[in-house]
Amino acid sequence: MYNVCTMNEFGDASSNGIEEIGGPHAPPLSRAVSLIIPAFDEAAHIAQQMCLLRDVLKESGWEFEIIVVDDGSADGTARAAAESGCDARILRHRRNRGYGAALKTGIGAATFDWILITDADGTYPPASIPILLGHAGHAEMVVGARTGPSVSIPIERRPAKAFLRWLASYLAGRKLPDLNSGMRLIRKDLVERYLHLLPSGFSFTTTITLAAACNDHDVEYVPIDYLKRLGSSKIRPRHAYDFAILILRTIVFFNPLKVFIPLGALLAVAGIAKFAYDVTRNNLSESAVLGMLGALIVWSVGLLADQNARIASSGGNR
Repeated sequence: MYNVCTMNEFGDASSNGIEEIGGPHAPPLSRAVSLIIPAFDEAAHIAQQMCLLRDVLKESGWEFEIIVVDDGSADGTARAAAESGCDARILRHRRNRGYGAALKTGIGAATFDWILITDADGTYPPASIPILLGHAGHAEMVVGARTGPSVSIPIERRPAKAFLRWLASYLAGRKLPDLNSGMRLIRKDLVERYLHLLPSGFSFTTTITLAAACNDHDVEYVPIDYLKRLGSSKIRPRHAYDFAILILRTIVFFNPLKVFIPLGALLAVAGIAKFAYDVTRNNLSESAVLGMLGALIVWSVGLLADQNARIASSGGNR
């Protein structure tokens, strides 16, 4: 008879008769976190947000540092952050380089191996931070999913967000409750593994979500609230198209068959349907042949892309 004990996140045994299989691929990290706050033209409220975040982290019991990255603001955001009275490191881009670029700058300057990111616009409640930190021992990335009881997302954005979330979940092969939440806790080594893929724009969080999902990293989602924004939003309608293209590009990179097989199937069905119609007319049209040949070509390209993706993945895991 086996006496099974499980270990909690800090290595303490518990004899509940259940042995957990899974958890982070990498060894556990110390309770120390670098908070990265990207900011662009947020001078009016950056100091208040910094102080709220600092107070929450002080009560968490974690060692921490705060890094604010002013992404080329024209309203004195960096100066307001420096004068906030919070013990923080202030970095500034000389020109606006993008949300993802600001995050990469902050992560590159981070001291600790846990990275916590949040926005400076007041949409993500600081009170959610201890919840994310509490899951640090169980995952490589903990995402604050905007599915809590109080979520303030403009109605006009919801259809596009729902479609992109469905598309990403289908292509990734697992449910993604929130594709691009800006509040998440990530192991620094996970970010560094995919740094060459992470863009400089708003799609940074989308890309790291898809990369982790497609490569079977341990990701947990915890529900959080999402509050009304302070100031004006930097998101524009065209970004929905950019996100859709990014999702397809990222999935083709990691799991190309999810894209090429359905696309080839559509061509095959169209070609076969046209062929069946042609048979009734004692004819064989070029469109029927092209449809079936097109399906074979798309499937062949998909198989080659899948082979390359697997070779690249195995090489990166050595």
